[in-house]
Amino acid sequence: MLVDVPSGLGYAAIFLLAGGESAGLPVPGETSLIAGAVLAAHGRLSLPLVLAAAAGAAVLGDNLGYLIGHRGVRRLLLRGRRRARLLARSEPLFARYGSRAVFFGRWLPVLRVTAAWLAGANRMPWRRFALWNALGGIAWASSVGTAAYLLGTVASHAIAAVGLAMTALAVLGVLGQLLWCRLTRRPGLCLAARGS
Repeated sequence: MLVDVPSGLGYAAIFLLAGGESAGLPVPGETSLIAGAVLAAHGRLSLPLVLAAAAGAAVLGDNLGYLIGHRGVRRLLLRGRRRARLLARSEPLFARYGSRAVFFGRWLPVLRVTAAWLAGANRMPWRRFALWNALGGIAWASSVGTAAYLLGTVASHAIAAVGLAMTALAVLGVLGQLLWCRLTRRPGLCLAARGS
């Protein structure tokens, strides 16, 4: 049984959580996208609106993360000699692989939270960042959301079937134990006898 979520609240939650995670907060952005897509599979939300909310929030959140990285994280890293050397070594790597990190980082939990900060701190040109950020945000929301949508119906049926099977097994186990107690006349093994 799914939770009944008002659609406006569902889309707002997806937007805030996906945007917050992209900006660098440790919040469940991808989980909110998956939950929204599963709710869409059951007719509670609209899949196109779920995908749009997640993609838009991811792009905006990453832009905020880029700004935080460019202004705050860079200054913080330049304060210590060791950290400044680390930044100096990472800049050429980010210049070479930064576009891939921003795009593919969407699917990796740690990079999803930190890629924008790293891009800003390593002075990745904003136009290049903006392009790969937008492409990554749209591709991430579309792929993860669509997969969750397609699996949502199947998963809920599987969970219901497993729950029903586990309940049946538990009932059969209790009945089997009671029958064993009656047939063997060993009240020490019987749960009902212990309670009396």
